[in-house]
Amino acid sequence: MRGVLRTAVPALTVVFALSACGGGAGTDDVLSSGGWPGRHSDARNSNTATAESVDDLAPGWTRPLGGPVGSPAGIAANGQVSVAAATEAGCNLFSFQMDTGRKRWCTRLAPAVTTITPVSDGVANIYVGEDGGLLSFNEHGQRRWRIPVSGSPRSAQFTSDGSLLVVTHFGQVNVVDPQTGQLEAPLFDLVPVPTLEDGQNLPRLASDHGLPACFGGSEDCPVATTPAVDTATDRVFVTVWRPGSDRSALVALRYTAGGDAVVIEEWSVPDLPGGAVTSPVLSADGSTVYVHDGEGALWALDAETGEARWTHETGRPTALGPAVTEDGLLLLASADGSAPLTALRDGGDSVEVEWERADVTPYGAPAVTADGRAYVVVDGDRGLAAAVLDLADGATMEEEPLDPATGLPVGTGVGPGGEFVITTLDGDVVVLREPQSV
Repeated sequence: MRGVLRTAVPALTVVFALSACGGGAGTDDVLSSGGWPGRHSDARNSNTATAESVDDLAPGWTRPLGGPVGSPAGIAANGQVSVAAATEAGCNLFSFQMDTGRKRWCTRLAPAVTTITPVSDGVANIYVGEDGGLLSFNEHGQRRWRIPVSGSPRSAQFTSDGSLLVVTHFGQVNVVDPQTGQLEAPLFDLVPVPTLEDGQNLPRLASDHGLPACFGGSEDCPVATTPAVDTATDRVFVTVWRPGSDRSALVALRYTAGGDAVVIEEWSVPDLPGGAVTSPVLSADGSTVYVHDGEGALWALDAETGEARWTHETGRPTALGPAVTEDGLLLLASADGSAPLTALRDGGDSVEVEWERADVTPYGAPAVTADGRAYVVVDGDRGLAAAVLDLADGATMEEEPLDPATGLPVGTGVGPGGEFVITTLDGDVVVLREPQSV
């Protein structure tokens, strides 16, 4: 196994106490259990749902948005679908009803919103960023608040006390009260901000500076991925490309709630070959964090220390992290159909291939249901198709064409009723579900 050099930042002595709004059931409510509330479903970026699959996938509805889509949709527990698109005029943030596809509301924000997945809480409020700002809307589209931030937010997460955690592409970490938009902890900068020693009258970067680089990652977009949060410990994992570095590092932060709330850095892994290039994904017990390096290997690292446990060579770089189930099965796919669908089993200090479907060409991340099924977009007989696979052995259980939708998928998700929700690069939202009676 290749070695990993780890740099540690001395941790502060802190007391890990939850605030009055607490964890437990309150945290479940904030995380919108039952939907697909964030970019990768949940706080650990697992791409798994709490809903079970449907017995027979059939076309539900398709909605063209009028412009390309750059991020998956967010799905609230009540089924409300929120998605952004790069439209030339009119709305660029939309909300649809799951059962009918009817548009509930839409609005126009600054262009960076088209790269961000709206995140839902338990009562279908959404939280989404734009150039230089973070906003919240209620389920009817009424603005609740807006706060300024440095840069453009990546998709948000929640902490154990119900606070909203947002990291911008400049590396500014914001912990926010979701009700008021007020900061719950001092700002933490993953990338050092200029000081007097750097000179005076330094130009301020525009809030959208470097956003195009977020699709590949570079010093111009220090944080290009979605953070993962362990809600049992409030440890936060994020990739950061720091000034002067030739690659991005995997960094672990710790948020401590309460009267003296603070964010600190615990450790950093700066030397993965080609950098840490995918959104970190946590195991169900929070003990392991998974990330791909820039040369194609999947790494399993100890979440407490950053030490490497094992690596798995895939043979090709990827922009997608794995889907990780409760029992330690990891599903690997590619964004462009260039790799077979592969299932790995994490053995703790080693990994084994559980099964592989060399005959299946998956596009985008698999979405895993609670009853052991994977929803995947694949090559079908008439173009792209939605497939349902059995996680036990990878067998295809059914397949449904996606026409008239066009374009490669940029996101997949599972609705509260087991619906398969797909967003495409060409700007379509597609929903497949059980056949509806007439």
